Amino acid sequence: MPPKSKFTKEEIIAAALEIASHDGIEAVTARSVGAKLESSARPIFTVFKNMEELISAVNDSARELYNSYIREGLKEEIRFKGVGKAYIKFAVEQPKLFQLLFMSEHPSDTTLSSLPIFDDNYDDILSSITDQYGLNRENALSVYRHLWIYTHGIASMCATKTLEFKETEISDMMTDVFISLLIKKKADAEKNNYKNKGATENDQN
Repeated sequence: MPPKSKFTKEEIIAAALEIASHDGIEAVTARSVGAKLESSARPIFTVFKNMEELISAVNDSARELYNSYIREGLKEEIRFKGVGKAYIKFAVEQPKLFQLLFMSEHPSDTTLSSLPIFDDNYDDILSSITDQYGLNRENALSVYRHLWIYTHGIASMCATKTLEFKETEISDMMTDVFISLLIKKKADAEKNNYKNKGATENDQN
């Protein structure tokens, strides 16, 4: 029978997450986690098979913290903008965890069409566009992808302290880009409807 750990799984993950949030995931070692718990490294391996398993748990915990930011953003009156602001807020307040989740290397075959892999809240975010702005799913997805890339750029600069932005600057920039995209998508939709209507009338004649 394996020895019983004097720390719970949750306590170990919390200690490792705290280290990762301050010093980066590279700083999470058996020794550093043991020191954070004021113990040796031994209790860790009575709960986790190896460090890879603990690191995976830290990733999951960091993602759940990120999800909590996004859920708060979705509560705002303008939900899609709230999501963008929450994404950047997470980068500002949790730069190391942001880098872990969104600035780490991904599989080489990752393409724009696989964008949803980056966010567990994909469906809710997409619905915030279709519900509030009357776009179909295809156009909403296009807007989401454009804004995600734009917002990710701002967030990455914040996380790496490349640039600092005021909240008003972020809000104004996001609004300008979103309105431009929205106008374009609505214009495209009207143009397509006009073409389709013309084609139908020609068929009838």
